Amino acid sequence: MVAGCGTGTKESKPETSEATGGAADEKDGGTLTIALSATPKNLDPVDYTGVYEGNVIINVCDTLVKYDKSLQNIIPAIATEWSVSDDMKTYTFKLRDDVYFQKGKYQDGRKMTAEDVKYSLERSAKESAMNRLSMLDHVDVVSDTEIKAVLKAPNAAFLTALTDAGNTIVPKEEVEGWGDQFGLHLVGTGPFKLVDFIKDDSVVLERNEKYWGQKPHLDGVVFKFISDINMMANALRTGEIDVATDLVGESINVIKQSDDLVLEEVPGLVVSYVYMNMMQGPTADRKVREAIISAVDIDEMVKGIYTWGEAQRGYLPLPPGSWGYDPSLESLIPAYNPEKAKQLLTEAGYPNGFETEIHVGNKPARMKMSTIMQNYLKQNLNIDMKIQVSEWGTFSDIASKGKAPLYGMSWTWYPDPYFFLNQMFHSSQIGSLGNGQGFNNPEVDKLLDDAVTTTVDINERAALYKKALKLIVEELPQIDYAHEKVIYGLNKNVQGFVVSPDNQINLVTSEINVWKQK
Repeated sequence: MVAGCGTGTKESKPETSEATGGAADEKDGGTLTIALSATPKNLDPVDYTGVYEGNVIINVCDTLVKYDKSLQNIIPAIATEWSVSDDMKTYTFKLRDDVYFQKGKYQDGRKMTAEDVKYSLERSAKESAMNRLSMLDHVDVVSDTEIKAVLKAPNAAFLTALTDAGNTIVPKEEVEGWGDQFGLHLVGTGPFKLVDFIKDDSVVLERNEKYWGQKPHLDGVVFKFISDINMMANALRTGEIDVATDLVGESINVIKQSDDLVLEEVPGLVVSYVYMNMMQGPTADRKVREAIISAVDIDEMVKGIYTWGEAQRGYLPLPPGSWGYDPSLESLIPAYNPEKAKQLLTEAGYPNGFETEIHVGNKPARMKMSTIMQNYLKQNLNIDMKIQVSEWGTFSDIASKGKAPLYGMSWTWYPDPYFFLNQMFHSSQIGSLGNGQGFNNPEVDKLLDDAVTTTVDINERAALYKKALKLIVEELPQIDYAHEKVIYGLNKNVQGFVVSPDNQINLVTSEINVWKQK
């Protein structure tokens, strides 16, 4: 899942809507209308490919475990507790015994069993469109309330993978009864049940009265699709919707100017960066890479790209919302210093600059970044950088094969550093889009391997990732310039809503229960 998905810093933590009242104020009733900027195509967990679909699925279905709202810890959901074998290949889960499916066409709201967990997880391992559970070999049913998940090899990121909407628990009768239409008739065990899915218009949910967790305050939820962000902001202003998502540009200003609305933003689990080719060309020399970083005023570049503040300045190849992030390493990134940049480039043997090119996809933010960077490199280092823009397929082919001297893109995934650092810097990924620049450091490889094969303790894993991150940053492989924000607008009547760095909308969990004041 590239370009597509928590720690430490205060500002990185999810925010709860400002007007949230105390427990005594909480009220039942009402329907919450949430606008999504893209249309879900398929709600079958194994077929979904976008966050818009995932946001519906996680409110209809349950996973075995979840991230807490700070994205720091894995907490129980359908599984009440779990343990891992000494060889880290077998995870044993104890299951709740009070979980029921919503009623569907092919079953009448029966009790969920351990066989359903086995069926759902093995189905995902075999059929997931995004290989979301590829590390799973099989599941053994031990009893009605206990299963063992057996992995192909040790992988401490397994629990994180289980939090994904693609790995939710569904009933076999409904899946096989509906066939390829199951995505239009999703049934799960979650806090809301699917009432209607009107393609290209809306998804309607209503409260699941037999939900095993805390009773949802809301009577129902409507996910409405509004692709034009300005129209979405206006719909929020007029009261047509309660929550506007994915806000950018002038729509942000519309929300800020209204006394009846609240604008909430958190840094997303996203890193936007420029890779520099470490296998060939001038950028294979660390001095050249340092010169390029020093020649670009990154603060000003970020302001120029995100004119409405849609991103925060980035420093490291890991988002602040990941529990592997280490803010102390930010100081290792060279500051803007044109004189030093010129000196470094001269020492590297390029006193008069050189010609190069940057490859980017056809996204406005990437093209704007390229133009700004092009000006800095010409002005400060006499580097002539041509900008090559192409559609995603062509871009990813060139970049992954190490053919691009420089290339700009973004990366997003789970809070677990594995999904960033192992994919972007392990030498085994050279030749893939994750490590198309050719980063190769055996010491980093070992630390990254140890972080998923020697321990499942999150603190021990974080320590290993921070060591690897320091070694990576010291090589200055890329310019990590921004973390794009997750920006929502809410009516002040909406209470308890959490805007999360992973852009997931959870309306009812053990920590969250959204309600409306009126």
